[in-house]
Order: sequence, then C-alpha cells, then structure tokens
Amino acid sequence: MSFVETDIDDKIIIIRLNRPERLNALSTVIREGMAEAFTKFHKDKKLEVAILTGTGKGFCVGEDMKESLERGKPGSPKVNSKNEEIFNPFQTGELQKPVIAAINGYAMGGGFMLVEKTDLRLSVRNALFEISEAKRWLLGGYNHGHFANLPHPIATEMAMGFRFSAERLYQLGFINRLVDEEQLIPEALKMAKHMLSLPPASRVNTLYMMKHMAPKIKDNYLKLAEKLHIHGDVEDRMESRRAFAEKREPNYNGWVNPEDRNNMPKLDNDD
Repeated sequence: MSFVETDIDDKIIIIRLNRPERLNALSTVIREGMAEAFTKFHKDKKLEVAILTGTGKGFCVGEDMKESLERGKPGSPKVNSKNEEIFNPFQTGELQKPVIAAINGYAMGGGFMLVEKTDLRLSVRNALFEISEAKRWLLGGYNHGHFANLPHPIATEMAMGFRFSAERLYQLGFINRLVDEEQLIPEALKMAKHMLSLPPASRVNTLYMMKHMAPKIKDNYLKLAEKLHIHGDVEDRMESRRAFAEKREPNYNGWVNPEDRNNMPKLDNDD
C-alpha cells in the first residue's frame, strides 16, 4: 500500500494522502510520499494542475504526535528514513503550477497549512479546521489569519487554536466551494478543467501574479516571532504532546524564570 497515491487524468494529477488510520498525519512516510508526488508534478511538462486530497475522515491532521514522541523532538520530520532532507517544491514555494485542495475531512495544524498553500479550495460540508500551534508550541499561529485577510478578532481566534467549521471558513472567504462528499473530486476536476481551458500563458501568468499579491509578514514581525517561540519553558512543547498521547490534562511550567512573564521581547522598528 502506498501512503501517498497519485492518479493522472490527462494534464491533471490527483495526489491523495492515504494513511486514514492516522488521519493522514505528517509522518515521515507521508512527507516522503508528498515530496515525490509534488516533485513529479513540478518536473513533468505534461502535468498542469494538481488536486490534493486525503482518504478517510482526515484531510491531514498535521504533526504525527506518536512519531514526535518516539523521536523525542517536536515538529514534523525534515529528513527521510535515510537521513536525507525531504524536498517538496509545493511546500518550499518553488512550484509554479496551480494546486487545488479537495478537503475531505479534518485539516488541523500542518494540514491547515497545506490548505493555505493551495490556490483554490473546496471542502466537504462537515470538515473541521484548526491552527494548532498555540496548543503545541510557545506561540500560536499569528500569521494564518493575516494570510487569509481575516479581520483581527477572527485572526486572533484562529491563532488561539479555536476550531472552525467548513461553513464558517466558506463565509469568511477562505474556501471557494462547499460540496457534498460524493461531489468533492468531480467538482475539483471541474475547477481544474476550467483552468486548463484558459490560454496557457494566461493561466501561468495569472497564477504568478496572484502569488506575488498574496499577503506577507514583515521582517520585524518574523524576528519577534522567533524570539517568542522560545520565550517560556520549551519543555512545555513536549508536555503538550505527551498529554495528548496519554489523553490527560497537561502539566505546564509556563516559564523557567517567572519574571519572564512580564519581560516580553521587543518589536524592532520597521525598516
């Protein structure tokens, strides 16, 4: 069984995460499979549009907690089973072909981030979404609401790890289409074929322009985020994962030095 399956329909490739018993979490095998599939899409001149989806109840639930605990280190693996860097042109931003997200279920943490990297999105009506960084790290997902052009209170809600229904994200403009489960892939194929009906240069140039117009985070905020990611007891990151795996309430320390609670890093001036 392949953990990432691909189907080709003329100029369209369907990339399907296929580890439903783990809700398609970003384990090493899933990341390796995605890298291989998106590298093929990136390099194959016959392929022009990709559809990214999953099997089972999950689109992708992000970090594989079990694997993180086995490694003793938080976050998804950056290297493969041979200790080689996992290179995925979709995630690095090198890919310059359109990707459609066909969201079949839970899109959490890194799974949500996969969705936000796509160019068009459609979802089943009962899918649930969550940016989980506030639960697993020392800084919540401050940037995701900004990327989605959401009002500040909604962006804050997202950053704090609240869950969003597909219906609500559709109303907020984060999702293009809501469909019934049996129509998910057919509708995604319709969207792909519409793009293929455009003059090739128009499709390529328009996507290139839209990517350049996407919201970005200023460098001084990125530098502040780096400081905040370690502003606290970093052991709490692993404790959150242990508690999740053991189905218990976490026992957090907060700060190594309690005075750090009010000794916040400063935002540099915007150059």
